[in-house]
Amino acid sequence: MRLRPRWPAFFTKEMNTMKDYKRILVTAALPYANGPVHVGHLAGCYLPADIYVRWERARKNDIKFIGGSDEHGVPITIRAMKEGITPQDVVDKYHAIIKDSFEKLGISFDVYSRTSNKVHHETSADFFKKLYDDGMFEEKETEQYYDEEKQTFLADRYITGTCPVCSNPNAYGDQCEKCGTSLSPEQLISPRSTLSNNPPVKRKTKHWYFPLNEFEPFLNEWILQGHTEWKTNVFGQCKSWLTSGLHPRAMTRDSQWGVQVPLPDAEGKVLYVWFDAPIGYISATKELLPDTWQDYWQQEDTKLVHFIGKDNIVFHCIIFPSMLKAHGKYVLPDNVPANEFLNLEGEKVSTSRNWAVWLHEYLEDFPGCEDVLRYYLTSIAPETKDSDFTWKGFQDANNSELVSIFGNFINRTWVLMHKLCGGKVPPLHLDAMDDDDRNIFNDIRATKHKMEQLLEQYKFRDALFEVIDLARKGNQYMQKKEPWIKAKVLGDDLLAGKGGLATPEQVAARQSIDITMHVCLQLSANLAIMINPFLPGTARKMMHMMKVVEKMLDWENAGKEKLLSTGYNLRAPELLFRKIEDAEIEKQIEKLKGQSPPAPGGGENKGIVNASEAVSSPAGGQGAVKPEIVFDDFAKIDLRVGTIVAAEKVEKADKLLKLQVDLGFETRTIVSGIALHFKPEEVVGKQVTVVVNLAPRKMRGIESQGMILMAEDASGKLHFVNPEDKINAGAGVS
Repeated sequence: MRLRPRWPAFFTKEMNTMKDYKRILVTAALPYANGPVHVGHLAGCYLPADIYVRWERARKNDIKFIGGSDEHGVPITIRAMKEGITPQDVVDKYHAIIKDSFEKLGISFDVYSRTSNKVHHETSADFFKKLYDDGMFEEKETEQYYDEEKQTFLADRYITGTCPVCSNPNAYGDQCEKCGTSLSPEQLISPRSTLSNNPPVKRKTKHWYFPLNEFEPFLNEWILQGHTEWKTNVFGQCKSWLTSGLHPRAMTRDSQWGVQVPLPDAEGKVLYVWFDAPIGYISATKELLPDTWQDYWQQEDTKLVHFIGKDNIVFHCIIFPSMLKAHGKYVLPDNVPANEFLNLEGEKVSTSRNWAVWLHEYLEDFPGCEDVLRYYLTSIAPETKDSDFTWKGFQDANNSELVSIFGNFINRTWVLMHKLCGGKVPPLHLDAMDDDDRNIFNDIRATKHKMEQLLEQYKFRDALFEVIDLARKGNQYMQKKEPWIKAKVLGDDLLAGKGGLATPEQVAARQSIDITMHVCLQLSANLAIMINPFLPGTARKMMHMMKVVEKMLDWENAGKEKLLSTGYNLRAPELLFRKIEDAEIEKQIEKLKGQSPPAPGGGENKGIVNASEAVSSPAGGQGAVKPEIVFDDFAKIDLRVGTIVAAEKVEKADKLLKLQVDLGFETRTIVSGIALHFKPEEVVGKQVTVVVNLAPRKMRGIESQGMILMAEDASGKLHFVNPEDKINAGAGVS
């Protein structure tokens, strides 16, 4: 019989009341060291975590960023079998690749450890033994699948069979990769061992179960009452788990690879990888801070934040917190800002099918463009719903936003400062400033305030937009002021300081130039501070051009009007970003096509869609029928009726209209390529059919949040696909 748990006093304390934190501990999910990391991993948790950490460092807060490779579990042993090497060989190889890739992209871990380290094995074993000694586990003997030829019990991933839902003959014992259904080996039709290809048999085995069900009252109070501020996707998934009811869960497995169960009668047993993996955060902190690690894990004035993908929510919000509570000495996470999934060219990322953009390959193919990837992934971050990486979107984000907006403003400012002000920061002339000048400083302060609110809420995509929008305002300000036109009044000699200003017109021109360039330079310095958490390499380049030290990037300097002193010499301009050419993108698209074999279950891959065409063009016209799909493909599309409530032309885009579409539950911005067929005033009030679950995509700097269906007749004329009679906005289409 298992003893009743002896709850520590810490368990009964009022939860979520400690807000005056003295230190912050940030963790990012430990990637499996069975392969490299890809863009989906980055967008899911590593890039958001790094942005948050860099911002908190700039605020001079005591913060530690913990990461490492998860080197135990079935994926490691499967990779070892495929490559004909040992599990240790696998983790040594991929740990090095992952660590190097993170460093090159600027993911600024304070420690990047690995769960094969001795300190981790000791920490995990001690943690398990503490719970065991407290009577927390129940020993159970159950029947599990066993491979008689290989003489080993089979983990779920070592068992394949026919999926009972979609009939995929190669479904795994834990999930069907074709239809996505979560499974258990018992549900598979005609199961077989992946080790020998023989049907497995059932044999009895003993394991230790953690009573997760006994933690339901605590979890209901801690999460559902105490953390209503968590992201809706996280809170909703937790609520669903708790509403469905929790059950005891085995925390050991039959294997030789992993942390050995620290009990005398546990030969051939290791800790379940999802028991020891989160303990890796603790052991890595010990490695970083051997003398003070407890301050970050066992003091209630520590703010603990886990950055993860949505597939890890249950482990970080339900299981690991219950383990920490059962232990009794550890703090609980203040927040778990999990992201959704990032798809690739309209398809789910699949490492088994090699349908991925691997980070280490990107770094080789685009040297010096680390910040471009950071920018694009942040701009399409799947913070509340799945989003889509496309190579055309990547190119557009770089060329239309980084180059044309942010980089353009900085370059124009530096070029004109050297040409019109002798390479020095000119004076401000307070008495000659107008509202446009003062409004830029107001915009700087407002942007800082908005960013702080957004970053506190882990809304990194919106915070980045505020920085780019501020640079856009700088371009508009400079264009309106036209200092190059004012310079014509002075001539080359007066610009060079030869001779005095003889007329009131010359005095006014000189002051206008000085004010404009001074304002733009102070704005540039603020942009360096604000962009730093997102694009640290870009911020470093800007600091070099400004000849300032790293301390200027402290967040307390954001919003200030006198970051660069009058008369200070600045270096020559340096291009922050280069244009990415069509040929480079076509090369990546061809590479991706070539590395993607047929989809699981025998179907063909849908191929790569030009996302800009998919959003802005009609769905199809006269001619051949597209490849056949099954009902499950169609069922993924969410079609709703919407009403266009506003419309306008997109600047410098002949084909695009920017539409505001009322969907009943919300109003969305949708960019549609119908401007050659309809005037804006003609479409207002029209009811339309909208694909509402299409991943958002930026076009001409505008995020389009859906696609409007159009029909094209034989003459090429477009027609809205809409209901025969007017109905309520938001009505489903089936």
